[in-house]
Amino acid sequence: MSDSDNHNQQTELADNIHEGSFTAARQVMQAMHPAEIADALESLPTSRRRILWDLVDTTVEGEVLMEVHEEVRGDLVQQMDFEELQQASEQLDLDDLADFCQSLPEKLTADLLAGMGRQDRDRLEQVLSYPEDSAGGLMNVDIITVRGDVTLDVVLRYLRRRGDMPKHTNRLWVVDLYGRYLGELSIRNLLTSSSGTLVSEVAENTIEPLHVLTPDSEVSRAFEDYDLVSAPVVDDNNRLIGRVTIDDVVDLIREEAEQSVMSMAGLSQEDDTFSPVLRSAKRRAVWLGVNLITALLAAWVIAQFETTLDRVITLAVLMTVVPSMGGIAGSQTLTLVIRGQALGQINRRNTRALLLREISVGFINGVAWAAVVCAFTYFWFGSVEIGLILGVALLINLLFAAVAGLLIPVLMRRFGIDPALAGGVVLTTVTDVIGLVAFLGLATLLL
Repeated sequence: MSDSDNHNQQTELADNIHEGSFTAARQVMQAMHPAEIADALESLPTSRRRILWDLVDTTVEGEVLMEVHEEVRGDLVQQMDFEELQQASEQLDLDDLADFCQSLPEKLTADLLAGMGRQDRDRLEQVLSYPEDSAGGLMNVDIITVRGDVTLDVVLRYLRRRGDMPKHTNRLWVVDLYGRYLGELSIRNLLTSSSGTLVSEVAENTIEPLHVLTPDSEVSRAFEDYDLVSAPVVDDNNRLIGRVTIDDVVDLIREEAEQSVMSMAGLSQEDDTFSPVLRSAKRRAVWLGVNLITALLAAWVIAQFETTLDRVITLAVLMTVVPSMGGIAGSQTLTLVIRGQALGQINRRNTRALLLREISVGFINGVAWAAVVCAFTYFWFGSVEIGLILGVALLINLLFAAVAGLLIPVLMRRFGIDPALAGGVVLTTVTDVIGLVAFLGLATLLL
């Protein structure tokens, strides 16, 4: 369905809820995919969202819950009793069920586990035993394995008896007698090779298995680099214990992208557009407070040059130019470095080369724009001295912005701090302070 059709359905649902036409709302949702219902839920204020959630068919509640953001999911779960939660959990694949359980209170998770069959409970507990942000936390243990010493005809007969295959099965996994990973048998080779051929003769070993504790960022990178649909997950003994599939990686990439955007504004945890007012205010207050401290620091720097500003009023007019230009230049470098870190492109060996590159870029831009502002200041105020001061201060701040834009995320990553979350605030402080000190300091010395 196109984006416009989805938007129209969301609008129609919102109108139905507003008008109290609940039967019409149910009919609209019958033609919608669970992901589209999730979008409709997230687009509604909290009070109307609860009404719409009560109208969702119980047979798709589990799938809808997995499509909404975690914060929205938590609010919806609070409306459900245990029987509804249990029914919703039965609709989910094991990997989705693991994600679902991790977003529930511990008691509810324990109750859900207690209500499962022994085999399903053991498999779920296996996934839950690994960190959520690892290959083990992403994997599904519902896999099909074959031995290398059997023929393709045996494999085909086994699949027919099985009756179905897990979603996103584009290959079968080849293991030895002890369950150790040996390679993969693609469905293409299975269907196009002679039925009497041994599995070992057509099996491939092109996919490097993921260790169960591989970070999820490396998992997504592997899928991107090698165009994978699924990948095997092994333990310390190279035993095959599960697989990661493309649907989970797509969700992971989307979450990482949203996280990066939200982190720039200090909103990394605010997934719900219609989050309660007090909850949102509390989260945003922290970063407003941090920014207030940086603003007060810049104001204190300005106060140190009060005498100079009183004597040369023109400086007050031009004072914001240097910090603003430095902030933009620094944010460009900061964004480039954070992206490079996320892609694994930046390490200790190439940091110095990147630093020299960014300094060179800052120097070229600094000289070019310093000449522009110098000429502009001369024609506006008729002062060569102030134009030169502004130009030199701009060059100095762009050079410092380049250095700060690279070193801040590198140092933050080294100390375990998310640079996407705090890098912008620190960078703004550096460029504001350096820019003001350079401009007003040079003016004090020369004027």
